[in-house]
This record gives sequence, structure tokens and C-alpha cells, in this order.
Amino acid sequence: QVQLVESGGGLVQAGGSLRLSCAASGSISRVSFMGWYRQAPGKQRETVAGITVDGTTNYKEAVKGRFTISRDNAKNTVYLQMNSLKPEDTAVYYCTATQDLQSYWGKGTQVTVSS
Repeated sequence: QVQLVESGGGLVQAGGSLRLSCAASGSISRVSFMGWYRQAPGKQRETVAGITVDGTTNYKEAVKGRFTISRDNAKNTVYLQMNSLKPEDTAVYYCTATQDLQSYWGKGTQVTVSS
């Protein structure tokens, strides 16, 4: 089992920055992928960014150049640095991890960007 706990969400003005953190615990020795999804009110959950165990990253087109995903393997933590935030980035952000083809999810952290 993998447990994920997100932190770092909050309220920020457009153009501001936030850094989300996701701490993984439990049996995590075979986690191959970690990432961030988001879900805005009335919309489906969508991928934001992901990072593999070897550091390969991918991003949703709309956040490229503004968001950066990184991981600290020693701390079993993945980060999402979000800069130049826009009101359309407002959503609940969820951390996910994949191990042995099974996906695990955190409970989410709210990010609200005011215009």
C-alpha cells in the first residue's frame, strides 16, 4: 500500500506562485511514476504533470513553461512548482503514484487563483 499526502494549496492572486508537495509513505520501493492531476468544479479530472523514477517529465500543454514537477527520492516526495498562475488553474490538485501497475491517490489540495 502507498499513502500519499498533499500540501501547499491555498488562495493566490493571478500571476502568483504556489508549490505543492506530495509525501509518499508505506511500501513505496517499486513506485515507478508520480504525478499531479486536477479537477475543477463541473469538469473531469485531468492530468497536469508527471515524473518517472528516472526523472523523465511530461506536462499538460496548458501548463508548460509555468509549472515544474520534481521529486526528491530521499524524501519520497514529489513537488509541483506553479508560477504565473491563472484563474483557470483553480481546481483541487491530486497527487498520484503508480506501483506494480496499481494507481494510488491522495485526498487532494485546493488551489484557488483569484483574478
